[in-house]
Amino acid sequence: MTEKREKKITKDNEQKAKKRVERDSKKDFKRENALLKEEIKKKDEKITEYVETLKRLQAEFENYKKRVIREQSSFLELACKNIVIKILPVLDNLERALSSAQESGDFKSFKNGVEMVYSQLVDILKKEGLEAINPVGQSFDPREHEALMQIESNEHEEGTVLEAIQKGYFLKGKVLRPAIVKVAKKPQNEESSK
Repeated sequence: MTEKREKKITKDNEQKAKKRVERDSKKDFKRENALLKEEIKKKDEKITEYVETLKRLQAEFENYKKRVIREQSSFLELACKNIVIKILPVLDNLERALSSAQESGDFKSFKNGVEMVYSQLVDILKKEGLEAINPVGQSFDPREHEALMQIESNEHEEGTVLEAIQKGYFLKGKVLRPAIVKVAKKPQNEESSK
């Protein structure tokens, strides 16, 4: 009997232990579940915080872009205004020269007036960083020159600029407009053309 009893006690103990393990497992599961839910809640709050920060940064960046565009536009208007203000006296002097030429008919005075106005305009543009490209006698450079035609020449090396048809200009060291030029090329021999 004792053996049966021992088996029964052992079986009862096993069942109790099993129930205790199940009960403890359920408690652990509930505890772990609650912890995970709390972690998820914290993560969701962080995500919401990050999304709000991102939206705020996007709005700030859009405002920054608009402000920069306004400032650039304002700067360009001011720069243009400053140049126009500097050129207005040149316009006034040209009008005086034209008026004087109509009244007096003196070509020499008119020519002197126009030369003075030209000189005044060149000085203003030089102060702003404008510099003429003087290509005659130099080797052709496609960054500074635009070849309109080639002229056969025994007197010059091939690729030498012979004549500037239209002046080119640098503005603060960068090509504003390339010079339009005529360039030397070797003459064709009569034998090679046959």
